[in-house]
Amino acid sequence: MVKSIAILGLSLSSLLVSGVACADWQVNNDQSKVSFVSIKSNSIAEVHHFKNVSGSLAEDGAFSVDIDLSSVETMIPIRNERMTKLLFETAKFPTAIITANLSKQLKALEPGQHVFKAVSAELDFHGAKKEITLDVIANLSSQGDITVSSISPIIINGADFTVIDGIMKLQKLAGLPSIATAVPVSFSLTMNTLK
Repeated sequence: MVKSIAILGLSLSSLLVSGVACADWQVNNDQSKVSFVSIKSNSIAEVHHFKNVSGSLAEDGAFSVDIDLSSVETMIPIRNERMTKLLFETAKFPTAIITANLSKQLKALEPGQHVFKAVSAELDFHGAKKEITLDVIANLSSQGDITVSSISPIIINGADFTVIDGIMKLQKLAGLPSIATAVPVSFSLTMNTLK
């Protein structure tokens, strides 16, 4: 009896592991969120997010997330429009793209929660590319879906992506004494299996 239970357990775990190794995933926009905090006048912080996020994770670990910058939501329509046109310049740079190779993390992923530190990724934003490091918590559900969330925010410096001029234009239009040129970005992405 014990032997049969052990064999059954091994079979189930093999199926789950092989499911991770033989699946592709797609970002579920409705269950995902990318948000950032802006700070104006030295001390007023506001949380914003993007309404449209897409992306995929392939069985070989190739990971990509596309953030539709025109979908920025600040809860103030004129500010959304100004950010889209003056800061993000979406006519030229419609998306921000994060890519990474997560093959090592996929191999280690089993049902439950796992912390992965110092995950290397690349951010392609406003015509510039920069290596970034992510600390994330990942959860594999019994259905094979994966949720990946940042443990700590990623700090994006405007100077690294040539958006300082856009920030200054926003500051002038809003009549503000200052707008921070570095912002913390957080995310939670749910990816549904396509197997």
